[in-house]
Amino acid sequence: MNQPSRRLNLSVQYACNREGLPCRDDFRAWARAALSVDGMKGGQVTIRLVEADEGQELNRDYRGKDYATNVLSFPYEYEPVVMGDLVICHAVVAREAAEQGKPLAAHYAHLVVHGMLHLQGYDHEEEAAAEHMEARERDILAGLGYPDPYAA
Repeated sequence: MNQPSRRLNLSVQYACNREGLPCRDDFRAWARAALSVDGMKGGQVTIRLVEADEGQELNRDYRGKDYATNVLSFPYEYEPVVMGDLVICHAVVAREAAEQGKPLAAHYAHLVVHGMLHLQGYDHEEEAAAEHMEARERDILAGLGYPDPYAA
């Protein structure tokens, strides 16, 4: 019986101005760290960086919320490998990082990890699930050298 691939096939699409955005290697490191949280799985993931208008349109069409949000996760499959898309709105991420006094790279790392966990079936709809997901995020980000994203 063939084992599923443990390789991460990651595509990064820059559908917005690239100035100040993390590089592909950063996205790969963050996504790979989140994949290995429950034992290394392979994956086929696209991360698309968008302007506010595209982010708002997708959030409205798929979540019924008419505003641009920081990250949207579109999981297709998470067993035996993770397959899905993450859409990240740079304008929202940059604004949030500035408002929260966080380095932009740290906020991007958090949102990629958060989105990758969603692609693996994690959610934060109920309190216990949210606490579990946030603990995973903290552990992964600490392993990458980033501070607790939920610290006040």
